[in-house]
Amino acid sequence: MVVAASIVAAVGAVAGMVSALDEGGGKDRARPKVTKSPTLEPLPAVPTPSVSPSSATPSPVRSSAAPVPEPKPATRRPKKPSTTAPAANSLYRHGDSQVLDWVRANRSDPRRPLIESRIADRPAAVWFAQYAPGTITSRVRAVTSGAGSRVPVVVPYAIPDRDCGGASQGGAPDLAAYDVWIGKFAAGLGSGEVIVVLEPDAIALSECLSAKQRTARYASLARAGRTLKAANPRARVYYDAGHSGWNAASQQAGRLRAAGAASPASSDGIFTNVSNFHRTGDEAAYAREVLTALGGPASLGAVIDTSRNGNGAPADGEWCDPAGRGLGPNPTLRTGQARVDAYLWVKLPGESDGCKGAPGTFSPDYAYDLARG
Repeated sequence: MVVAASIVAAVGAVAGMVSALDEGGGKDRARPKVTKSPTLEPLPAVPTPSVSPSSATPSPVRSSAAPVPEPKPATRRPKKPSTTAPAANSLYRHGDSQVLDWVRANRSDPRRPLIESRIADRPAAVWFAQYAPGTITSRVRAVTSGAGSRVPVVVPYAIPDRDCGGASQGGAPDLAAYDVWIGKFAAGLGSGEVIVVLEPDAIALSECLSAKQRTARYASLARAGRTLKAANPRARVYYDAGHSGWNAASQQAGRLRAAGAASPASSDGIFTNVSNFHRTGDEAAYAREVLTALGGPASLGAVIDTSRNGNGAPADGEWCDPAGRGLGPNPTLRTGQARVDAYLWVKLPGESDGCKGAPGTFSPDYAYDLARG
């Protein structure tokens, strides 16, 4: 059963992630996208709006929360790149997300204590899904400079033709524009440790492109990785490996290699299960298979999205806010698994794939069910 379940960008519904919008009035927030499974088709993860100086994953629903102030840009850079993974359990929790908005506004709701303790208090990724080159540097910097000694997780999500025209469609007008955008994104990374989940679904979900278009996309992703790591040598960049129910490990490794994921100049490894539900053990085994087939230095590792995989994937392949799911392992940089660098919440639990609400909007009922599951 092929679950192309990771189209993370239902522009406005990114599950398990903080998304950054550029629409003006928006902000960087924790909002996830939907991802379908192979049997089901890949799901997009729609992010939450990002910090934007004037307005505000993928053009999602706007949040009522006030914009996050933009911090001053960092001016110092490390003298030497870090060669080791970030210190364990030091992930950054961004202070602007739909779940936090809901918790603050619903103190007397009987569901609030569980949602707050099990979801809102956990660190999640911050998505940047709106194509707005004029503000992207300052919006990324607002997150990275605000993280202090913690490690932020950021998701650039603006590749052209993303989600193959699905719910998370959008992005830059063309690859030349994307190259410029990613350069501006990289300029906001600062000098501290940061994890970059580069373009969910861009590699696993590329069948809608012609062979020539795929080659061009992969070359652009390779350039993106080099640009990100050149801007901040302490940035750890991970490439799209889909998930264990989607493409075969050898096939995915070939695509990843073409996109530069085997080169330490552009990559620290791969990510799996974004906006999906496959069990952590299955994802870890799959990630190791992909890494073995990929080749490259032994230092390459994997990060796994565990935001909604506590009960595994639905037997019927349903991907849109399926019932009976639960939270997976908490986000951490200490997994105890060989070649698995981190468990991350890339899609924010409680943000709809599009069935319990508009894609990317927070559903307290869904969040409560996941927290209890």
